[in-house]
Formats: sequence, C-alpha cells, structure tokens
Amino acid sequence: VQLQASGGGLVQAGGSLRLSCAASGRTFSTYSVAWFRRAPGKEREFVAAISWAGSRTYYADSVKGRFTISRDNAKNTVYLQMNSLKPEDTAVYYCAATLRNLKPDLTYDYWGQGTLVTVSS
Repeated sequence: VQLQASGGGLVQAGGSLRLSCAASGRTFSTYSVAWFRRAPGKEREFVAAISWAGSRTYYADSVKGRFTISRDNAKNTVYLQMNSLKPEDTAVYYCAATLRNLKPDLTYDYWGQGTLVTVSS
C-alpha cells in the first residue's frame, strides 16, 4: 500500500487542522493505520491509531481530548482532526499502516511522506 499525507500548514495556537492520509490499493480497509510526528530536534513519536474497521482507537496522552482519528474506507482515507492546537504540536506528521491487528506499540510497515504542521503562538 502507498500512503499520501496532506493537510498540513500554518495555524495559530488554539486553531484547528485536519490531516488526511490517502492510500492506494483495494485492501486498505484491512490495515491498521496510525499517525506519528517528529518535532524539530526530537525523536518520532506516536500520535494516534485506528483499527481497520474504525472501532478501536489509541491516542498519545499529549493529544487526548484534542485530536480525533477517523477513517473512511470507501475513500481509502484516514483523517486526523486536530483541535486546540498548541505550539508544541509543531512537527512533521506521518501516517503509517500495517496489516497487523491494532494494539499498543504496534510496528508499522508502510509509511507515507510527511506533512508539516506549524503552530504559531
């Protein structure tokens, strides 16, 4: 599967953005999908993940209550709605996928290119 992330941009603190991860392939609905991010000078970190049917989700503590991951398998797309953005959310955001069933600390096999989110104070 090939993944294409989009939707990043510049936003003021407190604002919102919605990221999209579009996938190629007819079997996208069988993949667990996650969002990760890498802030300048920091290691990549997990943000959120969703099971193949969308029935289960996981979030990093730092984004709980502010970010929502969802998917539309008919459109082969996973979304990350980001609300109440903070300057510390500034990072390159990546989507990733795997055929493994969703669980914490899952290893992802397919990665898209990143999309930059910049939150100004």
